[in-house]
Amino acid sequence: MDQATVLLIDDEADLRGSLSQGLELSGQAVFATGEPEEALERVNRGFYGVLVTDIRMPGTDGFQVMKRAFEIDPALPVVLITGHGDVPLAVEAMRAGAYDFMEKPFSVSRLASVVERALDKRRLVLENRKLREELADRTGLESRLVGRTAAMELLRRNVTALAATDADVLILGETGSGKEVVARALHDEGPRKEKPFVALNCGALPAEIIESELFGHEKGAFTGASGQRIGKLEHAHGGTVFLDEIESMPLELQVKLLRVIETRTIERLGSNKAIELDVRFIAATKEDLEAAGKEGRFRLDLFYRLNVVNVAIPPLRDRLEDIPLLFRHLAVEARARYRREIPDINEEYLAELMARDWPGNVRELRNVADRFVLGVELVNAPSSGAGSTLFEQVATYERALIVAELKRNDGAIKPTYENLGLSRKALYEKMRKYGLGKDEALSV
Repeated sequence: MDQATVLLIDDEADLRGSLSQGLELSGQAVFATGEPEEALERVNRGFYGVLVTDIRMPGTDGFQVMKRAFEIDPALPVVLITGHGDVPLAVEAMRAGAYDFMEKPFSVSRLASVVERALDKRRLVLENRKLREELADRTGLESRLVGRTAAMELLRRNVTALAATDADVLILGETGSGKEVVARALHDEGPRKEKPFVALNCGALPAEIIESELFGHEKGAFTGASGQRIGKLEHAHGGTVFLDEIESMPLELQVKLLRVIETRTIERLGSNKAIELDVRFIAATKEDLEAAGKEGRFRLDLFYRLNVVNVAIPPLRDRLEDIPLLFRHLAVEARARYRREIPDINEEYLAELMARDWPGNVRELRNVADRFVLGVELVNAPSSGAGSTLFEQVATYERALIVAELKRNDGAIKPTYENLGLSRKALYEKMRKYGLGKDEALSV
């Protein structure tokens, strides 16, 4: 970002000169003028600076200048100054959107302090705008399902192919792998995107109310049913129903869900009237439903009905190469939420992240990115270049890659050197170089 500029407008040449000199001595770049038009010509939505203007001037007064500046960019900080200030005028200025109001005489140091705070605010506004533009430039699934590995490319292809259909989908993935993100992508990239997306966590709903939540009820259907209630399934008409943690759904309710999926009709509790339903079902699970069915914990007939089309989300430990890109993406999102600068992300720190197992998958990595941006990340993140040469940083990164690949292959050498693009001899040489045996690598 270019150096900030203070646009200073005052018709008194001596005061304008002294304020300009004082601000410049405090380290600010100043464009001082007695003509409002000259200053306004420099204002645009990308202008990094603050406008400081006298109120009482011949011709155009400060309020008019501020109004015209806000027409260009309502978020521009404007500081109004006057020699005829009073409380009503100050209140009017602040209500009109002024960043601050200063009455003459005032010290240059006080003005410099106000300007500094205003510039901090302006910088955040511009950074957030740039961030939104960067995020907007990421199109389609690449902005949702981030990664360059073959597994993520396959996932995006599968989602693209299925999004345009009405096929019910079963999403398979570990905790924190992004099952709801995939479900929302299937909805948003398809013809139902303008209709409701209703997400239900089957493991979070109490068993005694889940049936009423899904199907709704008529007045008097049970004690406490004082009126008619539209259930979640009916509310989602025309859209998508996402059933997360479907393995947690009570067995007796699974029977009713199976009937709904097959007939596309529902009956509210306390009613015998069938209501036609136009919804797409997307279910998600972290369990092997077929195994759960054989153990009597899940209905096999519902599993077979849901498993016609399934999408598997790779765990983060199987796509460690995506971590640098994914971590930066999550840090940018955290930056937008917390309005904080992103600290320097050096290769040594990324190598440390790539050496982890990530049992919590992307959700766990997102938490790390949040803490990193907030400045409370617990992992040691050495500052780049501090006591570490480029050779040492590259070596650390290379060692972490080898350890990660050995872990992924359970210590098997052949797939490790093939996936890293090395010969067997080259891998063994590097393992000796970094003091890595298979057992040592797996225990890191």
